[in-house]
Order: sequence, then C-alpha cells, then structure tokens
Amino acid sequence: MSILRTLLQDIPIPQMVRIRQRFDADKLADPAGELAKELRKPEVAGSIKPGQSVAIAVGSRGVANIAAFTKTTVDAVKAAGGEPFIVPCMGSHGGATAEGQREVLHHLGVTEETVGAPIRSSMEVVKLDELPNGLPVYVDKLASEADAIVVINRVKPHTAFRGPVESGVMKMIAIGLGKQKGAEACHQLGFKYMAENVPAMARIMLAKLPIVYGIALVENAYDETCRVEVLLPDRIEARERELLDEAKARLPQILFPQIDVLVIDYIGKNISGDGMDPNITGRFPTPYAHGGPDVSKMVVLDLTKETKGNANGVGTADFTTQRLADKTDFAVMYANGLTSTVCAPTKLATVLENQQYAFQAAIKTCNILDYTKCRLVRIKDTLHLGEIEISVNMLEEARQHGQIEILTEPYDLPFDSEGNLFA
Repeated sequence: MSILRTLLQDIPIPQMVRIRQRFDADKLADPAGELAKELRKPEVAGSIKPGQSVAIAVGSRGVANIAAFTKTTVDAVKAAGGEPFIVPCMGSHGGATAEGQREVLHHLGVTEETVGAPIRSSMEVVKLDELPNGLPVYVDKLASEADAIVVINRVKPHTAFRGPVESGVMKMIAIGLGKQKGAEACHQLGFKYMAENVPAMARIMLAKLPIVYGIALVENAYDETCRVEVLLPDRIEARERELLDEAKARLPQILFPQIDVLVIDYIGKNISGDGMDPNITGRFPTPYAHGGPDVSKMVVLDLTKETKGNANGVGTADFTTQRLADKTDFAVMYANGLTSTVCAPTKLATVLENQQYAFQAAIKTCNILDYTKCRLVRIKDTLHLGEIEISVNMLEEARQHGQIEILTEPYDLPFDSEGNLFA
C-alpha cells in the first residue's frame, strides 16, 4: 500500500461545518393509534371472520414504527376473532433463506414476543398464474394457505425505475409475497419493464389470493410516519398512485445540486434495498430512474449492523474501506444481484485501507484543479439528512439558503491514529 500512501498523503481534506437542513416535519403524534382507528372501521374489521387464519406480510425495508404497526395489526385481527401469523415478505432478502428472513424481522423488532403472533418463515412458493409475456407469478405457500392476507408497507419512490406505482403495497404483493422465486421472476426481463410487471403481477395476486386489505404508510423527510391508510383491495392501486406523489414530495434531499465528493458513513439493507437510497445520492443502479444531486465521486465507509454483511449498493460508490470489505458477506450480497439481474451494485468499489485515505482518494479524483476548493458533503446515511456536514467553501451558499441553518464553526475532521473517524 506504500504507493497509495505516496499518492494520497498530501491530498488536503477541507474543514467541515455541521448544518441543519429543514424539511416539512408534519407527522402523526400516535402512528400506531391512527392505524388502530383505521382497523376499527366496519368495512376493515368486518373483512376478518372469526376463526380465520390471517397471514400478515411484513417486509425488510426501513419502515418507521414497523414493530408497533405489526403488533397493532395482530391485535386488530385477534379482536375480530382471527388467528394471525407473520410471514416475512421480502423477496430474496435475508440471504434468500427462511432463517435469514426471520432474522431480518428480528433486527427490525418484529419477534413473536413483541408482536404476539407466531412467525412462519419459508421460501416455498406456489405458482398462481403467468403474465401474457410468460413471466410466472408466485406466492409464499404459507400465505396462500391462509384464509386471509394483510400486507403492510411504506409507499415511496423506487430506487431503479419510474412508474405510476413504484415501491409500496403493490410491490410488496408482487415481489415480497413472491419470495425469492417471485422476485426473480419479476426482475427477469429487467427494470426497463418493472413499471409494467409489478402492477400486472400484483393485480393477478389480488384477484386470486384472499388479500383483505393493505396498510399503506407514508413518511416525512425525517423518517417519521405522517400518513397511515388501510386500503381495501379494490382501492389499493388507485390510492397508492396518489400516495406515491405525496411520498415523492416529502422525500428528503441534500440541498446542494452539485457535489464534488459525497461521503456516506453507513449503508445497509435496513436503510434501503440499495444500501443507500439513489433518490438521495443521485447514483442509480439502472438507467430507468433519475433525480438527486450531481455527484462526482462517492465514498461509503461502513455497513450497518442490521444489514448482516449485505453490502448491496457498494458498487455504485467509487471508494470504500477495508473495514467494509472485511464485513461483507459476498454470498448474501450476490444473491441480490442474481435475483434482481442488476449486478453493478454488488461489485466492490475501490478499497482503501482506512477512512482517511478513502476521503483523500475521492478528493484526488473528483476532477477539480484546486483540491482545497472541494465541495464535500458527509452524511450518516440516506435516511437521516436533517443534520449533515459540508466543507467550508460551501458556507456562503448555505447561508443564502432559506432551508439551511449553520450549527458550528469550521473544524477539522477528527481522524484517529489509524486514519478512521469512528470504530
């Protein structure tokens, strides 16, 4: 690594300033209570009959209050006389294994003890039908044997395609309930056709499965629940289209359109299916989605504990650290690419021995003449953009922005003797 030290040791890292970005902070004071009210509506409560077995489909995404929402749903099903059980609804996540998907739920706080219902995890599926284009439609076998199915998910923009329906209840049905086989089938023809295939598969599943309602959630820019709606089957698709528009309007962002270097402390499947949300970073894994800032070079420093070694998304960055590489479970990560057919995010970015060198490598290669003028932004992850760090040469722009508050004086980043900012 001596040649790398020679190339990087004199690259200056600018002083930083912590700022607060202000977004619409509207949120529900009692999200679980709001869901309970929705579930008590006669048309909703009446959709569960006494003695029915009810599969409650719970996914792997970072959804605020997911454990509380799941328990509230379990309680409502029991109150109606139903017998609820939890089905992991997450395509190929958790290493595409039954135990791995159970563990994902555990890390999200959804356990048999916390929600009061058994978790039945299996990768076995049954084939329901085929689309006109030949793609098979699969569903989790355990869910298919239930008398009723409930699906819970957040509605938000997808990370790899655009359409009237993107990531929400419809996608949860088509891909989540389809397990690995269903996810693989839906991705088989690529993201170019996902905007057509996701709703087409979900419509078949809604017609052929006892899905009694979907719970649609919208979050504000601070990862807090701002809307909860329970949708009966005939309302799911139309209402999800409207909620997607709201979710897009509420999406947080980095309030600087051009960035030389973007540094992200943590990526993980609990943050986004792509480890980090491309809608925030501007780095999309396919050409079928767009948006976000113009970023010249991007660095990811580490993995979240919750991601269990799945570094999916690291391939969309330019640089990473040996620490992240050492934590990566390549088999689990590769399962994402093999299922989705998009393998760029599962490649390994250029690996540097410590975090300081990762910063310096990105600055050196960001295509500016004067390294001291690097426009550098550092964020914890793409879910938390309320407070971020910017380099000092961005201060004047920040001062003139009505949604930004400057919180500190300039400071040097506190790298330790090993060249790292945090353990």
